[in-house]
Amino acid sequence: MLEKIKEFLKEVRGEIKKITFPTREETISSSVVVVVVVIVVSVFLSGVDLGLTKIIKYVVK
Repeated sequence: MLEKIKEFLKEVRGEIKKITFPTREETISSSVVVVVVVIVVSVFLSGVDLGLTKIIKYVVK
């Protein structure tokens, strides 16, 4: 049992060494893309919501 745990931890250490973390520039550019997409989608959904609200108010009238 102890040997299996040691082997598992050795494999975990090997896998962790394969990880490559993004650079500062990649992180910043990805974050900017996410913020821009969130803003665009929120503006679009707000417009759709406003339009549907006006259509429903017109139909109910």
